Amino acid sequence: AQNMPKDNIATAIKRAAGKDMADISEVNYEAKGPHGVMLFIETATDNTNRTITNIRTPINKAGGEMLNSGSLQFLFDRKAVIQFEKKKDQDLENIELELIDHGLEELEENQGTVFVYGDFTNFGSLSQGCEELGIELSRASLQRISNNPQEFSEAQLDEIEALIDKLEDDEDVQAVYTNIA
Repeated sequence: AQNMPKDNIATAIKRAAGKDMADISEVNYEAKGPHGVMLFIETATDNTNRTITNIRTPINKAGGEMLNSGSLQFLFDRKAVIQFEKKKDQDLENIELELIDHGLEELEENQGTVFVYGDFTNFGSLSQGCEELGIELSRASLQRISNNPQEFSEAQLDEIEALIDKLEDDEDVQAVYTNIA
């Protein structure tokens, strides 16, 4: 490195920094998987050609097909989803009434876990409302929820879940949403 010109060192540093800070694009892909399952795949990638190949290959092998962008968007509602564990002293009716002003659409409890749903545009407001009520969140995320969920047999679900696992193994895939009931 002693004999290397200063310009070469600066260029090498810029090139290395550029690779780490590469332009990452958020790209969504839509597909029809085995047994008619609909897949909405969110990715973050620096190479869309690599990503589409990594997604298309397992889908085609599973008997599915890629769909045009926008084909499935109407089948999924973007929702703010917040989860927390219900404490004994919490009155869910009171929480529901308080969160309506923050954009709550639905509140449901399942085996001690409370799910708060609202339009994705109300994510910040719902989170803030929970915080104001002293609720300790276990998870808060934006999700795409099927507005027309479909039933599949156990064997079909095994096949579909194997495909989803392959897709989620790709480092560019951020989330895979389906129309499974």
